[in-house]
Amino acid sequence: MFDREYDVIVVGAGHAGSEAAAAAANMGASTLLVTMNLQNIAQMSCNPAMGGIAKGQIVREIDALGGYSGIVTDRTAIQFKMLNKSKGPAMWSPRAQSDRMRFAEEWRMMLEQTPNLDFYQEMVSGLIVENNEIKGVKTSLGLSIYAKSVVLTNGTFLNGLIHIGEKQMGGGRAGERAATGITADLVELGFEAGRMKTGTPPRVDGRSLDYSKMTVQPGDAIPEKFSYSDVTKPLTHQRDCHMTYTSEKVHDLLRTGFDRSPMFNGAIKSTGPRYCPSIEDKINRFADKDRHQMFIEPEGWNTVEVYVNGFSTSLPEDVQFKALRSVVGFEQVKFFRPGYAIEYDYFPPTQLKHTLETKLVSGLYFAGQINGTTGYEEAGSQGLMAGINAALKVQGRNPFILKRNEAYIGVLIDDLITKGTEEPYRMFTSRAEYRTLLRQDNADIRLTPLGYEIGLAKEDRMNRMIEKQQKSDAFINFFKETSIKPEDANPMLEELASSEMKQSDKMYKVFSRPKVTMDHMKQFAEVSDYISENNLDTEVLEQTEIQIKYSGYIEKEKNNADKLNRLEDIRIPENFNFDKLTSVSFEAREKLKKIRPTTLSQASRISGVSPSDISIMLVYMGR
Repeated sequence: MFDREYDVIVVGAGHAGSEAAAAAANMGASTLLVTMNLQNIAQMSCNPAMGGIAKGQIVREIDALGGYSGIVTDRTAIQFKMLNKSKGPAMWSPRAQSDRMRFAEEWRMMLEQTPNLDFYQEMVSGLIVENNEIKGVKTSLGLSIYAKSVVLTNGTFLNGLIHIGEKQMGGGRAGERAATGITADLVELGFEAGRMKTGTPPRVDGRSLDYSKMTVQPGDAIPEKFSYSDVTKPLTHQRDCHMTYTSEKVHDLLRTGFDRSPMFNGAIKSTGPRYCPSIEDKINRFADKDRHQMFIEPEGWNTVEVYVNGFSTSLPEDVQFKALRSVVGFEQVKFFRPGYAIEYDYFPPTQLKHTLETKLVSGLYFAGQINGTTGYEEAGSQGLMAGINAALKVQGRNPFILKRNEAYIGVLIDDLITKGTEEPYRMFTSRAEYRTLLRQDNADIRLTPLGYEIGLAKEDRMNRMIEKQQKSDAFINFFKETSIKPEDANPMLEELASSEMKQSDKMYKVFSRPKVTMDHMKQFAEVSDYISENNLDTEVLEQTEIQIKYSGYIEKEKNNADKLNRLEDIRIPENFNFDKLTSVSFEAREKLKKIRPTTLSQASRISGVSPSDISIMLVYMGR
């Protein structure tokens, strides 16, 4: 049936698997995507949205490298918002509500149009490994499919167990069976496994809600988009979301089911996501709060199904129903399905290299929730990187690794490999020490040249990025070279309560003042004429404004990043004997031996390794 050996087999077709398959195939590797149900490719298992704080930056980075998530999101979005606009641009984060059914359909259509990519529907139940090298996969029907590399993106399906109150059922997602066999194979090969937990809220019938009692949450007046390519367009009309709140009465009703909750009666023993807690967890942890926000999110353009964001729960279904009926606007609510929690196997990511290849088995890669992360965006970015590196390895080319100062994706993978995680890992802007460099507006400038170099980002993307950068640089020079007189600038400065000019000065200096924006500068004829004559779009105007107003911060972070990269360039020999570091603490030595960092910079980020330990290593390495 399979009379060929593939370059890459991707197991699982969620967000990680879809990006992995697309990346490997687009780089010229013969690729097979194996999934238990081809109808559920890139299924949004939880909320119907992409992006958000730090996650939006990741989607833009995936797009800049040549991945599909940004394009699919733009084509299926029903609302777009740029979050944190009141803060500095390092914090701006795009987020889009998606049409759940169209999102999965668009992903499938794009994958089907990707050359070098085959599909097969069946459960992978084991791995074929010889002499610590991956050779292929075994299926539940007893087939052996051979490949030079394998990417595992199993999501919540590895020995998945669904909890609703006291009820438990095997499953990887509501209505879908769990995957078995792979964990046992990996443990037998010497991998360390663990269990994690996540949850999802009820889905309800929007026709049964009273939106007049809720607060409307519209999208942006002038929506942007995720993809830097010109194959998508911003939304011209949008669907509203709504907001309401729980209350003390709702909390009391929920508490009546706590003794039957798997969260509190010991049925769930694994760790759930700290930053996306269930409603029962919120009531327990934040007992002083008498209400919690709930965001009511439509699941698409035409469906009446609604996602109840903020009400994730695994309480018995009757308790969920009674409590929700006491929420303002939900008095007549009808359920489509109750919320549930799910436990699944994961593998601590310290067992991986920065390429996401496992240290134990050559050619085997892990991406997504199998590595202990949570979120579509985190999964998609890992899938992209695993797919890229699986293809590069097969092609005998150098691995592709992003540094912490190059991308949020670099921060994410470095955190996982270096620090590991004992709870579902979620990306935040605070995790990135160089977030002023890693903005959502410049992901194409940072990463498209790298994606183009490895053959993933196509030439049209590269040309578009070069044009944007050239136009932005030229506009910055225009401000540096063009003078403005006090009589022209002072009326605007007076209006902004900014000190008046005494003599003519360059526009760049005026623009650099805290309250002055591009809209203020457009009031001057020279500026508005330059914009129209050079046909500058919103992206160029935004890039120019950020580069001028934040030049000091950007320069400072670049200098700090350069210092970090000096340590990044000092590689630790592959066979380095950490046991001879007798002056280093036992804890540090044990962690160094377990993680086996490849550079001094990575070693310095391991919890328990001190600056003095790094100095000792330098001495032993003869530096």
